[in-house]
Amino acid sequence: MNKIPFKNSIPNLSRVASLVLDCHFHDSWSILPASPQLSAMDQFVKAFSSAPAWVNACMGVRNRLARFVGIKNLGAFNKINSAKSAYDYKPGDRIGIFTLISNTFNEVVVGDKDKHLDVVLSVYREIQESTGAVVITVTTIVHVHNWLGRLYMIPVAPMHKIIAPSVLRAIARIEQ
Repeated sequence: MNKIPFKNSIPNLSRVASLVLDCHFHDSWSILPASPQLSAMDQFVKAFSSAPAWVNACMGVRNRLARFVGIKNLGAFNKINSAKSAYDYKPGDRIGIFTLISNTFNEVVVGDKDKHLDVVLSVYREIQESTGAVVITVTTIVHVHNWLGRLYMIPVAPMHKIIAPSVLRAIARIEQ
């Protein structure tokens, strides 16, 4: 099994595919899950609740700096109730640093809005027609609204290319 995340394109049938138009930043990373039977929400919870400590430390630094420039504190990256069932989450619920927008078996969409930028993240579960393998693709899309949003994205965009695959690796780990 390939445990290494790979750069990919936004899945055509994803609810967020149309949001890429006029966005400031987007990327998609995919991985083959260790537990392909899990829903998109279960995969999201597995990945984000197992985020590496350094990712949570980066989020803490971001939150401390954010208050000085008027960007809201998003809280802890891995503040997720993993005991909660995937289907108990309803639109509007907070899950980690995001607010749930929609939740189906094959796709969970979360996001956050601020006066400076909007972020939408999709965890999309699909079966490859050619191999029958389940692939999980995480897509992030950012729309900026002003100069502060653009300034914010200068360090965030390159860091995201390191953070996203690091978080995604948890999906490929077999749980003991």
